[in-house]
Amino acid sequence: MTDKLTPPTKKPNNPHFSSGPCAKRPGWTVDALANACVGRSHRSPAGRAKLAEVIDRSQQILGVPQDYRLGIVPASDTGAVEMAMWSLLGKLPLDILAWESFGQEWVQDVVEELKLQNTRVLQADYGGLPDLSTVNFDHDVVFLWNGTTSGVRVPNGDWIPEQRGGLTICDATSAVFAMDIPWSKLDVVTYSWQKVLGGEAQHGVIVLSPRAVERLETYTPERPIPKIFRLTKKGKLIEGIFKGDTINTPSMLCVEDALDSLNWAESIGGLTGLINRSEANLSVISKWVETSDWADFLAETPQTRSCTSICLKIIDPWFQSLAPEKQAEYAKKLSSLLEKQQVAFDIASYRSAPPGLRIWGGATVETSDIEALLPWLDWGYATVKSEYTSAVLASS
Repeated sequence: MTDKLTPPTKKPNNPHFSSGPCAKRPGWTVDALANACVGRSHRSPAGRAKLAEVIDRSQQILGVPQDYRLGIVPASDTGAVEMAMWSLLGKLPLDILAWESFGQEWVQDVVEELKLQNTRVLQADYGGLPDLSTVNFDHDVVFLWNGTTSGVRVPNGDWIPEQRGGLTICDATSAVFAMDIPWSKLDVVTYSWQKVLGGEAQHGVIVLSPRAVERLETYTPERPIPKIFRLTKKGKLIEGIFKGDTINTPSMLCVEDALDSLNWAESIGGLTGLINRSEANLSVISKWVETSDWADFLAETPQTRSCTSICLKIIDPWFQSLAPEKQAEYAKKLSSLLEKQQVAFDIASYRSAPPGLRIWGGATVETSDIEALLPWLDWGYATVKSEYTSAVLASS
C-alpha cells in the first residue's frame, strides 16, 4: 500500500459530488440568474410566463405525454410525494416498497400519519430490492425509482403492467433527467430540480397521468388535507397549478436557475445527452471497482446500480474486522480527509446507510472529474488505514 500513500497530483476541477443539492451544470455562474423575474409578483404576466416555460420545457425534454399534467409544487420532492399520498391514497389497498431511508419515511407516513389500514409493506435491506414480482397492481403502489441513499434503482419498468387496477406513485427525484422513465407505467411521478438539474432547493414537481386526475376528481379522502397539499377545488383538478399558478410563492431566482439548467440540457442533446453523461460516470466507477481491493458497489446486482447516487461499501477484511462504530468512524475520516484536500465534498454515505461513500454521478458532473477523483479515493483509504495501523503499533 506504500505507493498509494503518495497524494495524486491531479484534482477534480469541480469537487462537488454531493447527492443533493447537486453540482451546478458545467460553466455555471451567478450571472445565469441575471434575467430572473425578481421584485415582481409571481402571478404577474412575466412571472407566470417564466413558471409556464419551466413546465412546458420540462415536459418536452422528459417526453412526458401531452395528456399528463406537470406542475410546480411546494417543499421539494418531499412535498410532492406527500401531496400525492395525502390526496390519492385510501381508496384501494396499498403496496408500498422500501429499500432505503426515504422509502422507509414514506412507509412511516403511511402507517403512522395517514394510518392506512390495508397496507402491505415490501422491504429489502440496503443493497437489495424487494421481490418486484410480488407487487399487487390491483392495489395502489408507492415506490422509488432510484434509492438515493442506497444507490439501488429498479432495473426497468417491465415489472409494471400497462393495465392495472391501482395507481403507481413513484418518487423519482434522483432518476428523472438521468434515467429512462416509462411514463405509461406510472400515474404519479415526483422530483425536484436540485438533483440531476443541479437546481436550488424547496421546489418540487408533480406529474399526473389521466388516471391520477380521474382519482382526484372522483375520490375524496375522509382525512382533512392541508392547503399546501390540495390539488382539487370543488371536486375538480386545480388546472392552474399545471400552468404556472403555484400554490404558494415560488422563488423566481430558483425558477430562473431551472430555466438555465433546461437550456443547458437542450444544448447537450436533451434527455439522451443527460442519460449518456450520467451512465458514463457510472461506467468509469464500475471499471475502477473491478480492480479495487477495498471498495465495491452497495447495490448487489449490476442491473440495479444507480448512475446518479453511486453508493460504495468498504470490503477490505481489515475494515470488516472493525466494530460497527469504528467502521462508521473510519468511513467518516475518509470522507473528511478528501474534503480537507478539496477533492470531494459531501461524499460520506447517508447517516442510516452502511459506512462507505456516496458519489453523485448525475449529468451535471463531468466524467473527467470522476476520473480525477478515483485515485484520491485510493490515496484517502490507504492513508486512513495506515494511520490506524501506526496508532495500533504505537499503543502496543
